[in-house]
Amino acid sequence: MVADAQVGEAGAGPERVFDWVDEVAAARDAAGLTRRLRSRPVEDPVLDLASNDYLGLTRHPAVTAAAAEAALAWGGGATGSRLVTGTTEAHTALERELAEFCGYQAALVFSSGYTANLAVLTALAGPDTLIVSDAHNHASLIDGCRLARGRVARAAHCDPASVRAALAARTEARALVVTDSVFSVDGNAAPLAAHLAAARAHGAALVVDDAHGLGVLGPGGAGAGAAAGIAGQPDVVATATLSKSLGSQGGVVLGPERVIRHLVSAARTFIFDTGLAPAAVGAALGALRLLRAEPGRAADALRVARELADRLAEAGLDASAPDGAVVSVRADDPEHAVRWAAACRDEGLAVGCFRPPSVPDGVPRLRLTARADLTAEQVAFAAGVVLKTR
Repeated sequence: MVADAQVGEAGAGPERVFDWVDEVAAARDAAGLTRRLRSRPVEDPVLDLASNDYLGLTRHPAVTAAAAEAALAWGGGATGSRLVTGTTEAHTALERELAEFCGYQAALVFSSGYTANLAVLTALAGPDTLIVSDAHNHASLIDGCRLARGRVARAAHCDPASVRAALAARTEARALVVTDSVFSVDGNAAPLAAHLAAARAHGAALVVDDAHGLGVLGPGGAGAGAAAGIAGQPDVVATATLSKSLGSQGGVVLGPERVIRHLVSAARTFIFDTGLAPAAVGAALGALRLLRAEPGRAADALRVARELADRLAEAGLDASAPDGAVVSVRADDPEHAVRWAAACRDEGLAVGCFRPPSVPDGVPRLRLTARADLTAEQVAFAAGVVLKTR
């Protein structure tokens, strides 16, 4: 009775507690920023340029068979955290082969790329650490910076001079330079070699989120670190997802063996999270082995992206010149982006629709992701639909 009286005196009963959510939703609707879930059927008739399936491996028979075999062998789930029962022989094999393929000493697999980024930043940084973060970094890196409790300096986008200036002014004992390898909004690549030089000049480590580089950049798709010649360096740590080029689910941290050992004992998103499901491990391992057997897939993804961007730019659209498999096309405003994406779907093409706060510069865009398995006819169709519906 006392609790009920206190609620009444505050002027809000149980049914009013979340009224503020409706007010926020109304403001979001008015700004054209409401997001909605869309369930897709097993057989979707539209051409998919909205996913991150850069190599077209999600439904490849070798990948789905590997997923099924792992589930039959190990069960539907990992059964526990990695430190208890959640590490199978398949996890160990995937980590060994990822490290070898990407050129690092060791690897550690997580349940997602998001948790991998949180792990690296919270375990390698703290109150005595300066984190220099690119202004356009992914949300998972931003959240990791916040959770790390160190001071964060926001560096200008892809600007090694800005990184150097931030590091030169530091008073902390340690420092990390943190950047995406390929940025998910415009598809441009970070100057990794220059960033590493800036970090080394001031005794800092470099952390690279290679979510959009693995499978697309570097020899045979070995990643942006391999492309820049920095993979395997003692002061470089990389993260990546298994849900893009490898067509599965999960994340990975790659780096020096001592860093990986440290994460096993210090990364909360590793220690307290259930291990990645065996089916996802099997699918990622199957995709990785397929990529190693067919290294031309990486070059095919880049070729498709550049052809698509060229067609759109030549027709007068403000389309990015892609360094990876991401092509973005600027829209007039959020409402225009939503209408444009919906019109594309009506014409048989699925594209991404990026609006604030997902875009760091506040510019709404359509995002098209190239796939290595797209035909010339499909690329022409996709470009034609985007132009027709603008």
